[in-house]
Amino acid sequence: MMRSLFAGVSGLQNHQTRMDVIGNNISNVNTTGFKKGRVTFEDMLSQTLTGAAKPTDEVGGVNPQQVGLGMTVATIDTIHTQGALQSTGVTTDLAVQGNGFFVLQDGNQTLFTRDGAFGLDSNGTLVNPANGMRVQGWMAQTVGGVTQVNNSASPGDLVIPVGSKDPAAATTNVWFACNLDKRTPEIPAGAAPATVQQGTWQTSFDVFDSFGTVHTLQVNFTKVPGTANRWQAQATVDPGAAANTNTRVQVGTGAAAGNTFFVDFDNLGALADVRDAAGTILNNGSLQVQTSFDVPGATVPAGQPAVRQNFLLNLGQVGAYRDSLTQFAEASSSKAIRQDGYTMGYLNTFKIDQTGTITGVYSNGSNRVIGQVALATFPNQAGLEKAGDNVYQVSNNSGEANVGPSGIAGKGKIISGTLEMSNVDLAEAFTDMIVTERGFQANSRTITTADQMLQELLQLKR
Repeated sequence: MMRSLFAGVSGLQNHQTRMDVIGNNISNVNTTGFKKGRVTFEDMLSQTLTGAAKPTDEVGGVNPQQVGLGMTVATIDTIHTQGALQSTGVTTDLAVQGNGFFVLQDGNQTLFTRDGAFGLDSNGTLVNPANGMRVQGWMAQTVGGVTQVNNSASPGDLVIPVGSKDPAAATTNVWFACNLDKRTPEIPAGAAPATVQQGTWQTSFDVFDSFGTVHTLQVNFTKVPGTANRWQAQATVDPGAAANTNTRVQVGTGAAAGNTFFVDFDNLGALADVRDAAGTILNNGSLQVQTSFDVPGATVPAGQPAVRQNFLLNLGQVGAYRDSLTQFAEASSSKAIRQDGYTMGYLNTFKIDQTGTITGVYSNGSNRVIGQVALATFPNQAGLEKAGDNVYQVSNNSGEANVGPSGIAGKGKIISGTLEMSNVDLAEAFTDMIVTERGFQANSRTITTADQMLQELLQLKR
């Protein structure tokens, strides 16, 4: 008789635990990155009244007789299904689509979260503004002029220095492309200036010195008389300046004398070679012409006439048509399409792509990789322990964190400007609530009925 009372009590207690979990799920229905809990039950020990007996020659086997002593909570699982993604338009809001957790540092403790509502503090550090925990990743490093992220190293704090300076960089390469008109008439020797001007294709493009000062690079292409497919190119930096910049060009290992060189095309309209007046020829691979000029306003070392700046004129590949100079019977359109110098700028804003790479956008138009956000995965993510503040910590059954960039080793991708919503389904939660309530009521009826039976027993003798 008393066993039914205790079984009912266990049912009441554990259904209350299940209701607590459901209530917590519903309360966090709008919590960013929240993962719902689930309670499962199992029966407790059973009291054996008679044991089992095996069959004999005379009689068959007998099953055991057992009375259950109630039920208990088997597990309270954390269900790590994907939550819906909601666009916010805030660059520092991040969501993980797929597996993985953001890595946070709280003092010496490493924690993990799916809540990507991040922001910058006064030092430019990427943090969770709700608790100040610092987002972990890898800062970019420049080695030998190449900026890269070493994501094989241990992660650290991510600092985005909005407003910081990007030093000016001198132009080192200028790329030419497009077409020179095959129909351009040859200019005979001694022709009038007007005729020369009419038969010359003139291009202009901005280049930069080491101070970030803008200079005008002018390259004039003129058809060479007596040749079918040869053009003379004349390069001049700041042609209209009061002080001559002494522009010089050099083809291969030839001497840098003068500012002219020659470009030859084959009978298919593609680049064939480039040469100087002395006959030095480049006719294989990428055709480049070394160009230099005096940098005005530079401090001149003792014994030197001027500080020279060098850059390469990239004309294209021999035999190629795309991104190269060509010669067809179409209107001339050759021009410098890009160069790699820039003036000084400030970090105005930044963007984060699906790999978690943070790219700074500067006021001078340049983009620089700043760092990369780290993600962590676990052999058993359900084994993580909730530590409050929407974060998890490693437990004995979660396994060690595998920290790396997104999209690698089973890690999901990072979506910037988006937050992951709670994965709580209200319809499912309310249904579980009804089932739990009925279970609680049924167990209370068990206790009530057992109490009535005890009351009848006490009234047998009056």
